[in-house]
Amino acid sequence: MTATAKLLAPPILSVRFVPVWRRNLLVWRKLAIASVLGNIADPLLYMLALGYGIGALVGEVGGMSYVAFIGTGMVCQSAMFTASFEAMYSAFSRMHVQRTWEGIINAPIALDDVVLAEWLWCGSKAVISTTAILAVIVALGYGHTWLALWVLPVGLLVGLTFGAAGLVMNALAPNYDFFTYFFTLVLTPMLLFSGVYFPVDQMPAWLATAAGFLPLKHAIDLTRPLMLGRVPDAIALHVGVLLFYAALAYYVALVLTRRRLLK
Repeated sequence: MTATAKLLAPPILSVRFVPVWRRNLLVWRKLAIASVLGNIADPLLYMLALGYGIGALVGEVGGMSYVAFIGTGMVCQSAMFTASFEAMYSAFSRMHVQRTWEGIINAPIALDDVVLAEWLWCGSKAVISTTAILAVIVALGYGHTWLALWVLPVGLLVGLTFGAAGLVMNALAPNYDFFTYFFTLVLTPMLLFSGVYFPVDQMPAWLATAAGFLPLKHAIDLTRPLMLGRVPDAIALHVGVLLFYAALAYYVALVLTRRRLLK
């Protein structure tokens, strides 16, 4: 097999990723309280300030109070940012600064196993963040329906999607400052145009059409009805889009990481 063929080979999946995933979990447990509080604080402040502040001016949005509207968006926003931070800053520290990955692949664990473990860990962190925000929303009196529990798998999908995208940036990054491009050019537009703060159908038609290609919008289109106790429309479409972005970005991240570490 040529070097190019090895580089572009499909992912080699095995259960050897489990110890790597578990290592990340054990490290996180030492900082779990601070981590969870950090995941809750930022979206909670936005939800309270904007939800009750702007909500007093606009009343209901999409058939619900504005604080409930923005709260359902914050669930997905939190999962997106949590997975992105983990895939970039934390993974870059393990790969480049601490050289943890280098030590691991000298054991009988392949680089594919390490990347898979990092990807799934991003999804796991997103579920933790989603659970925390969901608990806060329920405590505030919203989302009192069993269908809201389906928001957790949506959080996992969001985590896998943006975790994979973050790992692409991680494979390309020469330093931490490089990640600013991703936050400015990808996450910020995603946050503004996916329906977190206002309904997408209020935007110009061409912009609403463009927003339909954003993975975060599909996550919110799943989450918002579930929080209201309704089964979302076009579930297969929304889930399919998220899975497509997640799988494609994961493969690209794996190829780029192979090119960087297995020269």
